[in-house]
Amino acid sequence: MLTPEQVESKLDRILLKVQKPGRYVGGELNSIRKDWDKAQTRVAFVFPDIYDIGVSNVGLKILYDQVNQREDALAERAYAPWLDMEELMREHGIPLYTLESKHPLACFDLIGFTLPYETLYTNTLNILNLSGIPVRSTERDESHPIIIAGGHSTTNPEPMHAFIDAFAIGEGEEVIHDIIDAIQAFKEKRKDERSDLFPLSSFDARIALLRSLAAISGVYVPRFYETTYMDDGTVAYTEPIIPDMPKTVNKRIVAKLPPPPTKFIVPNIEVVHNRVSVEIMRGCTRGCRFCQAGMITRPVRERSVQEVVDAADAAVRASGFEELALMSLSSSDYTYINDLVDAISKRFEGRKLTVSLPSLRIESVSVDLMEKLKQHRSGGFTLAPEAASERMRRIINKFISDEDIINTTREIYSRGWTTVKLYFMIGHPSETLEDVQAIVDLCRRVIEEGRKVAGWKVKLHAGVSTFVPKPQTPFQWVACDTKDSVLEKQALLKRQLLKDKSIKLSWTKPEDTLLEAWLSRGDRRMSEVIYSAWKNGAKFDAWDEGKKQEAWLPAFEEHGLDPAFYTHRQRRTDEVFPWEHITAAVRKNFLFQDFRMSLEGQIRVDCRLNCFACGILPTFANLRRENPGEGWKCPDVKTPARKIDIELPVVGD
Repeated sequence: MLTPEQVESKLDRILLKVQKPGRYVGGELNSIRKDWDKAQTRVAFVFPDIYDIGVSNVGLKILYDQVNQREDALAERAYAPWLDMEELMREHGIPLYTLESKHPLACFDLIGFTLPYETLYTNTLNILNLSGIPVRSTERDESHPIIIAGGHSTTNPEPMHAFIDAFAIGEGEEVIHDIIDAIQAFKEKRKDERSDLFPLSSFDARIALLRSLAAISGVYVPRFYETTYMDDGTVAYTEPIIPDMPKTVNKRIVAKLPPPPTKFIVPNIEVVHNRVSVEIMRGCTRGCRFCQAGMITRPVRERSVQEVVDAADAAVRASGFEELALMSLSSSDYTYINDLVDAISKRFEGRKLTVSLPSLRIESVSVDLMEKLKQHRSGGFTLAPEAASERMRRIINKFISDEDIINTTREIYSRGWTTVKLYFMIGHPSETLEDVQAIVDLCRRVIEEGRKVAGWKVKLHAGVSTFVPKPQTPFQWVACDTKDSVLEKQALLKRQLLKDKSIKLSWTKPEDTLLEAWLSRGDRRMSEVIYSAWKNGAKFDAWDEGKKQEAWLPAFEEHGLDPAFYTHRQRRTDEVFPWEHITAAVRKNFLFQDFRMSLEGQIRVDCRLNCFACGILPTFANLRRENPGEGWKCPDVKTPARKIDIELPVVGD
């Protein structure tokens, strides 16, 4: 294995041959370099996409900060090298290394992959291979790092079960410490065992360590579980194959959000988001039926205004960034949003800083909030109606009237913003061409109203993605729209919207949507498809350059699987999902009730107003009692749930 000095020497010969050498050198302001020899546990956090994207990832920043606060551990970072760099690394025998110390990944005790979206899967395999680490979990022994993964996509971990040793389900701030503690305890125990006459073999020792990790709440070790299938190819059940393993792995949450990181790494090159990001709250109570993040991050927990403002100020001073993003899934729902905006405006008055509030609701109060930040506002204003017909908005439980949208966008244009971006989705359940035409009609009305108050300088960007039914949501029972149907809907949008030069239209390729659907809705058999596609050259699946779409269909064929089984098949009401043994603490029965309500065009109000017994409160009741306070934003446990007489027949539930 190469030493850091040898890695640096080899890098000197190749860095000037790649597009952006700054991606691979490290040494950024606020990066943390700790003494390698003094650390009892060494952790490498990997974002399996290029540096330009990964360095801004908030989840990785939080974990990097958490581990480096420990005196007995260190955390370093690595990202996927771009195609030119990977080719040279393989040619010159350079394994993937961390930016802080240039140690190869294989030297670390623990490697943690952040997987927020599914198209990072082949990159994950490629990184393991480039690091000289066996790609399959079963081929690793005690000499190899423990490979863990977390992030929203691991809500269904099964497609990656063959490659990841352990998944951290849910939030990582506390569980990462439990994992490190377990590894340290096991190391100490192994020192004593080596003096015995019959020590464990290297493979048996790794199994023993994985068993200790599986005992941690929220940690799923897939090799200790087995899936049985029914004759029609659907899952019959997934159950543990050794004693003492939980039948269901429940997600981890933190009762009180820890202080946000404030020493943000300042990249050496231009990246996607060169900004300070402070999370003001976690979770969402809106209940949009398509939104996986809203379902799996419940319950809502908020930070105080003072904590947010102080953290933002400290982070801006430590980094010099000129943009601040106040992050949440629904910023307008933050209880003290007006106080926060006033405090931010006052604290940063006269300073060159752009402030953004992503995920604002479509209502005039959102415009008022941004108006308060007038001195610090950015050039555009983004809203997400998701659907353009009122019928579709009822189906997805995001009901906003057309007049609300028109009135809000009119207010935006009248107050000096020249560009509005509207996010839509096509491919929702039971969508028709008339619903897609409604997107066109709404966009035209927005532009027309904007011109009345601000003239011909106004612009509109319509971003139209294609819906994928995600695990742990009310729409997990529905089928994906077909490729032909999506193309027809996109053709309608292009034909009518691109005529107006004031309107910009962006859309998702149907092939990208299908790939996301295969990976997010797959079972354990999908892991072999991922492996074969990677062997066929698939990587950077979220990119146009480097992506090999043609690698996937042969991979399905090689393993006798039909892609349409995962995408275009309506799920039975009693179907057992591949992710059934993983729970975000939102009951399946609740999700099915909500699905049935969508078929009838019924909406649920914000569950801060009325508890619908989704399952979150009883699951975390003890945690809530132990950590009372203003941070939690859920109805009182005693609030009566609205009764809905629908029962879900689930085999073995």
